[in-house]
Amino acid sequence: MEVYALIGASGTGKSHNANSVMEQYHIEMMIDDGLLIKDGKKMAGTSAKAEETTVAAVKRAIFHDPIHASQVRERIAQLEPKKILILGTSERMIDRITEALGLPQVKYKIFIQDIATPEQIELAQTMRREGKHVIPLPSIEVKKDLPNYWIDSIFGFMTKKNKEKDKDKSGSMAADDKCIVRPRFSQLGRLTIAENAIEQIVRYNLLQQEEFDRGAKIQVDMSDFGVSIYCEMKIRFGIPIQSAIEQFQIHTIQDLDKMTNLTVQRIDVRITGITVG
Repeated sequence: MEVYALIGASGTGKSHNANSVMEQYHIEMMIDDGLLIKDGKKMAGTSAKAEETTVAAVKRAIFHDPIHASQVRERIAQLEPKKILILGTSERMIDRITEALGLPQVKYKIFIQDIATPEQIELAQTMRREGKHVIPLPSIEVKKDLPNYWIDSIFGFMTKKNKEKDKDKSGSMAADDKCIVRPRFSQLGRLTIAENAIEQIVRYNLLQQEEFDRGAKIQVDMSDFGVSIYCEMKIRFGIPIQSAIEQFQIHTIQDLDKMTNLTVQRIDVRITGITVG
């Protein structure tokens, strides 16, 4: 196995540029912030962004926890990659990761200054100062681990070579498949969404469908895995119950995803009666 390292100070755009490096050197998977990633999917590990403090995040990123290290080490053994890329803030950090995971010594070292322009590095640092961190995974993958986080997709930060390659026939640019999160250890503090705000979004969707009575009872439960919603309401006489409920559930999930990026675990609906007129 050949081990590559992408090295740069925190917030200089390593995660932005990781996919380009992997493509250039035909690398099969990467290790970034405690995660083993392959083809845009998490193979093993736990994101350092899930930790409560910066110190805990650093320990997670260098696989200080033996159980965490063992899980990722075993997964690498199963997948048997020929090449793997490790992202780190220093050569010392890279060495600690390779030691924890039982990987060979680094064969190739790539420094962020060699692949990113000063303007790109400055923009990445600005984003970090705003409390935004990048994970080289699509949003749907990150939501599995960080369902209650501020999550958004990111465009750009692609090399000129990749930009030209990703142009379609109409000349438009393809999106760079990464996402931004604001982790718990952000200096701006943790972002929270009140249950009352979720309830108001749910109630708004109910009001948009005239099939349901306005006096609905709504209960919202938040957890680290997402949000669960329970509704009790009456429905107008003659309305197909199943299709009306399905439309309400679909629209509510879409709005919650759009406005809050929360993962909706379930929306349970109980029809308590029939209304006329």
